[in-house]
Amino acid sequence: MIRISIDAMGGDHGPSVVIPALMTVAIRRPDIRFVVYGREDVVRPELAKFPKLGEVSEFVHCEVAVRMDDKPSQALRHGRWKSSMWKAVEAVKSGGAQACISAGNTGALMAMSKFCLRTMATIERPAIAALWPTTRGESVVLDVGATIGADAHQLIDFAILGTGMARSVFGVERPSVGLLNVGVEEIKGQEEVKEAGRMLREANLASMNYRGFVEGDDIGKGTVDVVVTEGFAGNIALKTAEGTARQIAGYLRAAMSRTLMAKIGYVFAKGAFDRLREKMDVGRSNGGVFLGLNGIVVKSHGGADSDGFAAAIELGYDMVRNNLLDRIEADLDLFHARNPTAQANRKSGVAADAEE
Repeated sequence: MIRISIDAMGGDHGPSVVIPALMTVAIRRPDIRFVVYGREDVVRPELAKFPKLGEVSEFVHCEVAVRMDDKPSQALRHGRWKSSMWKAVEAVKSGGAQACISAGNTGALMAMSKFCLRTMATIERPAIAALWPTTRGESVVLDVGATIGADAHQLIDFAILGTGMARSVFGVERPSVGLLNVGVEEIKGQEEVKEAGRMLREANLASMNYRGFVEGDDIGKGTVDVVVTEGFAGNIALKTAEGTARQIAGYLRAAMSRTLMAKIGYVFAKGAFDRLREKMDVGRSNGGVFLGLNGIVVKSHGGADSDGFAAAIELGYDMVRNNLLDRIEADLDLFHARNPTAQANRKSGVAADAEE
């Protein structure tokens, strides 16, 4: 059985979206069990609507719920040890669950996850990885918001983390990896990106097929399985893609309702438009995975509906089922075994910063 801890209070809609999603996943995945954390007065009525959910879940009352507008420091100060978000993360640390899912405040969830689970031994900063719809299927893109600015060593960490996720989700033994840059030429880009590219080429890791630099339009093309960037550029790219998808959908709706002939044409082309809508549906790829921690945490989009939250749960399920953490640790060990100076240089750099 795979046990998943759920922060039922997170997101724009809370338990009214979360609980139906649990029932959806429970039907699809008979080997899943849930530990649900939240306020009893709002969660119990929702659970009562799905009596069969009681067979695969247990509920834990929490008096505190982290608000969507809380700053990470406020969430830690007021919600540590007692909020539904903290308890859900803590369940992963204690072994009561193998993954945590929350649609709550991203900054608060990351702060609590780092504080409670800590980063892996050789990882300096975690990353948020997203599944990105492409013309070829899906790609892993990271970081999409956890680390603003990243040096060469952190970009390499992200490449290894993303490779582990791609191997787990896509079943590809040697995923292709590209560093997001302003051009594919080796002379272009920031020094950190060029240095990371050089180190990845020289490492020649068996777990990844490093393909060099990729540009922004390569993300949608699915040129590589894993696109690596720092959080500032990654988050802007993600929000731009989401906004563009909504914009195109709005254009199509307006065009199809403009004239009688357009409406008739829509009836005949409905199947094609439905397939396009599925491809552009952000909810189908909902769920950002916090990579680099000693545990699996998945952040659902705050505005996700029940289908979207179910997708986030199933993403966490797949991470556990395919031994994501073991794969990442093995890849990290292999990289540092081949590059013993990389970690030493990082430590010396941190020490120098501390002295300054």
